[in-house]
Amino acid sequence: MKSIVIFIFSSLLLISFPSIVKGGWLNAHATFYDDGTMGGACGYGNVYRQGYGTNNVALSSALFNDGLSCGACFQIVCVNDRQWCLPGSIVVTATNFCPPNPALPSEKGGWCNPPLRHFDLSQPAFLRIAQYKAGIVPVAYRRVPCVRRGGIRFQMNGHPYFNLVLITNVGGAGDVHAVAIKGSRTGWQQMKHNWGQNWQSDTYLNGQSLSFKVTTSDGRTVVSDNVVPANWSFGQTFGGSQFH
Repeated sequence: MKSIVIFIFSSLLLISFPSIVKGGWLNAHATFYDDGTMGGACGYGNVYRQGYGTNNVALSSALFNDGLSCGACFQIVCVNDRQWCLPGSIVVTATNFCPPNPALPSEKGGWCNPPLRHFDLSQPAFLRIAQYKAGIVPVAYRRVPCVRRGGIRFQMNGHPYFNLVLITNVGGAGDVHAVAIKGSRTGWQQMKHNWGQNWQSDTYLNGQSLSFKVTTSDGRTVVSDNVVPANWSFGQTFGGSQFH
């Protein structure tokens, strides 16, 4: 009886895993790292406080796109490994970069070496799709819309002639690819991508209320008019409009 149950369960795995990868799914591999809450190459700092929780991931170079993929959401399922895969899928947000390791071959430790598509998941996220002892598992993934609470957040950093705005909590596609800023005494000005999801303006904007146009990778744009009051100061964060 036990062998029959095992056979049925194995058959279900063979049916469910290959079928889920049809229609926009791509192949990759996934590992995990222990601390999935702090720092990161997207500039988010403590991702738990930013609202991303522990469902986050570091992307290999092939996926990271020099930081422009930060904030994107991916649905991931473990596939083709009966020993280690768990049923079900997860949705994670890109919050970090998994750097290449040229000292190691791609198949033996250099998991994030180009041109590999690789997800280095937070440990809690990894354990929802695979067993701890697996270490690395084959996965299928696809881009999915990001669901966020509240508006897009704009954190003002830098100094008067170097405005560095960290943009977080972006819904829809999630990954910001262009930003424009307008002061109450200026027209719209395109911001420069600095690093992660930090966007730069070299215009003196102190004492002006500020508006933002945020464009994501799918070409959609949302405008947040006068979301930053004229008496703003560096270090403050303000909420704007959101993609729906």
